[in-house]
Amino acid sequence: MLSDHASMPVLAVTDMERARAFYEGTLSFTSAGEVPDGVVYGTSNGGFLVYPSAYAGTNRATAISFQLPTDAFDAEVDALRAAGVELQTFDLPGDVTWTDGVLSDGEMRAAWFADPDGNVLNVETHPADAAG
Repeated sequence: MLSDHASMPVLAVTDMERARAFYEGTLSFTSAGEVPDGVVYGTSNGGFLVYPSAYAGTNRATAISFQLPTDAFDAEVDALRAAGVELQTFDLPGDVTWTDGVLSDGEMRAAWFADPDGNVLNVETHPADAAG
């Protein structure tokens, strides 16, 4: 069954040099290995692949969500801002509050941003998951 195997998010980009500058320079990821026409970036529980494609930027939904411990959220959002990343806001149903680009619904906090091709990334935390 597929559920028995690891999965990996995949992000399409138009320009690998520009993508590497963003993921390695702006977001401080380190290459975990190169593949034909792409690069894999490691995370604490796996990683994601960035590769060139004519379909880059066509997905407007969140492509990767990074789950942060509550005590790391503010520092990560501050680091994103310091690196020049612009946080996104949008209309959502329900009782949510946006403060300086960070969403809160009383239970969780989240922020969204995009890479140079428009791939949407997100950082979020849930207070009940303070350990991660």
